[in-house]
Amino acid sequence: MTVAPTIPTERLVLRPHVLADVAPLHAVLASPRARFMGGPFSAKDSWFMIAAEAGAWSLQGHGSWGIERRSDGAFLGQVGINQPAHYPELEIGWVLLDGFEGEGYVTEAARAALDWAWAALPARTIVSYITPGNDRSISVARRLGAVEDPAAALPTGEIPAETIVYRHHAARAEMRA
Repeated sequence: MTVAPTIPTERLVLRPHVLADVAPLHAVLASPRARFMGGPFSAKDSWFMIAAEAGAWSLQGHGSWGIERRSDGAFLGQVGINQPAHYPELEIGWVLLDGFEGEGYVTEAARAALDWAWAALPARTIVSYITPGNDRSISVARRLGAVEDPAAALPTGEIPAETIVYRHHAARAEMRA
């Protein structure tokens, strides 16, 4: 069985999800902040989303990590490289718990996840599907070097008014290193 690798960064640890992650992630997924992800979601739907992304490691060899702060072990949120059945491409996505925004944590975590993907997966590009108006996620994607790709295929059933695609390139990351 494949599980998420543990990836340390300067301030964080990306680690496999544990059951204790579900309740704080559901708090975000049940809140108005989830409007950028198609929510708010019920506890049942949150469970299915979190379990699917954690379980994707066994099925696909990639999935989501819990983000933990190294200094005190605080659980901050999740970052993941996922491709559920309705996604035409690998996608990197992220979510932080309330109170941890604005510290650069998600950019640091996403950069580590992308570095892992470029080394471990055959993909040379990965997308981020972002809801228009989610300015924080757009800013993160741009800080990571992603560029908007209006020609990219969208998740099944979505239209351009609902989803902006930002494309991350391995070559750009390699130039940065």
